[in-house]
Amino acid sequence: MEEDIFKLQNGSDIRGVALEGVEGESVNLTPDIANRIGQAFADWLCAKTQKSADQLKVGVGMDSRVSGQNLMVAVSSGIMSAGIDVKCCGLATTPAMFMSIVFEQSQFDGSVMITASHLPFNRNGIKFFTKDGGLERDDISEILKIAQEKQVVAADISEEKNFDLIYLYARHLRGAIMNGVGDSQRPLEGLKIIVDAGNGAGGFFAEKVLKPLGANIEGSQFLEPDGRFPNHIPNPENKEAMEAIRQAVLDSRADLGLIFDTDVDRMSAVLDDGSEINRDAIIAMISAILAPNNKDATIITDSVTSDRLTYFLERVLGLKHLRYMRGYKNVINKQKELCAEGINAPLAMETSGHGALKDNYFLDDGAFLAVQLVIALAKAAKQGKKLQSLIERLPPPGEEAELRFKINDENFKEYGKMVLDQFAERARDAGCIMPESFEGIRISFKGGPEADGAQGWLLLRLSLHDPVMPLNIEGTTPGSLEKIKQTAALLLTGFDKLDMSALA
Repeated sequence: MEEDIFKLQNGSDIRGVALEGVEGESVNLTPDIANRIGQAFADWLCAKTQKSADQLKVGVGMDSRVSGQNLMVAVSSGIMSAGIDVKCCGLATTPAMFMSIVFEQSQFDGSVMITASHLPFNRNGIKFFTKDGGLERDDISEILKIAQEKQVVAADISEEKNFDLIYLYARHLRGAIMNGVGDSQRPLEGLKIIVDAGNGAGGFFAEKVLKPLGANIEGSQFLEPDGRFPNHIPNPENKEAMEAIRQAVLDSRADLGLIFDTDVDRMSAVLDDGSEINRDAIIAMISAILAPNNKDATIITDSVTSDRLTYFLERVLGLKHLRYMRGYKNVINKQKELCAEGINAPLAMETSGHGALKDNYFLDDGAFLAVQLVIALAKAAKQGKKLQSLIERLPPPGEEAELRFKINDENFKEYGKMVLDQFAERARDAGCIMPESFEGIRISFKGGPEADGAQGWLLLRLSLHDPVMPLNIEGTTPGSLEKIKQTAALLLTGFDKLDMSALA
C-alpha cells in the first residue's frame, strides 16, 4: 500500500484514478485511501498550527466529478475522526476553498478541495490549503507518509455540517465588481457577458455573479455540473473548448465570453469579435489592466511565453518581464519571493490560465481574474471603447509548434541534462542569441545567418516528471518556423537516445 499511496503525489497535489471506465487505468484513489489521507491531514494540520484537534475547523469541497461526493465524504470522515470540526462545502471551487480560510463568516484553519482540474472524468485528486496558501511538495510527501500508517476510521458526516461557501464567494466577487466599476447595484446593465463552465464548478459565475449585477448572460453554456464532461474538456488550453466559447460569443453577439476549467482556478476569454484571449494575450490583458497603478512593476510568467509578450510588457506598458519556470506553484512562489524582497510583482501568470494577483492573497483564482476583465469591460464601455483597446499594440502571434522528443534511457534526467548542455554549447558556437533562461535553453532569432534569416525563438527543456524533452518554437515571419526547426535539428544531431521523429 505504501507504494500506491506515494504514486498519488503529483507535485503539490494528490491525483489518481478514482473510477473504472478507461482501459489500462486501475483505480488507485479509493474512498478508503482518501479517508486515511484525511486523517493524515488532520495530524499534519495540528502539528502545523500547534493546536489541538478540538480547536480546529476545516472545510471540504469538491468539483463536479462523479467520484467527488464519495471522496469528499471519505476525506471529511477521516479529518473528523481526529476530533476536528469539519464543514462540508459541497460543490465549490479551488479558490473558494482557500477563501474559506479568509472569510470572516468561516475562518477555517485549513481546507480541502476534491478535484483533478481538467483531467478526464475517471480521475480525481485532493488539494490542501492553510492560511499560507496551497501546500508545497514536501508537505504532500509528509501527509502521504503519515497516511500510509493509518487504518480506515469512520465518522458521522451529518446534514448540520453543510456550509454554503459558494454563496459567500459569489458575494465577494460581486462586491469586487461593484467596487471596481464604482457604480450602482447593477453596474453591468447593458452588457452581455456569457460563460462556458464546461460542466465543471464555474456555472455559478453566470447565475450568481454576473446576472445579479445586471449582465445579460443569455448564450452561456454548459453551466450545469456534470462530472462526465459531455460537451468538451473543461480546459482553457483545449482548442475545442476555446472554439466552443468563441462560437457562442459570435452566435449570441456577446460583449465578452469567459471560460473556466473544472475547479475555476484557471480562465481564458473571447472578445466580441471572436478574438481568443488566452496564453500570451490573457497575460497581456491582465497586465494592461494592472499597469496604470503599478509603474515599473515585474510581471512573472512561465518559460514558454513569447518575445512579443516581452515587447508589449516592457516597451508598451513600461513593466518588467521575468520569464521564469513552468508550473503555477513556481511562478507564484517566485512572485512571493520578489514581493518579500520589496519588489512589486502584482501578477504571476502561466500561459495555461493560472494567474495570481498580489492583491488577492497570491491566489490563482480564475474567477477573480475574470472579475478584472469584467470591470475593465464596464469601464471601457462607459468611455465608448472596447476591451481589445487594452492590447491593440500587442504584436500578432506567429506560427507556433510544440514538439516532444522521447528519451529512451532509464536515467532520462541525466541524459536530458547532457543534451541541454551540449545543445547550449553548440548554439553558442553557432553565434545564437541566448537570453537568460530559468528552465531549459532559449534561443532568440533576429534575422541573422545562424538560422537563414529566421525571426522568432525556441525553447528546449526537460520535462519535470516524464522522459520527454519538449521543444517550443515560434516563427514570427513567413517561413521562419521551418527554418528554426531545421536549425534545431542541426543542433540536436547525434543524440542516439533522443527520439527526434517529431522533427521529420
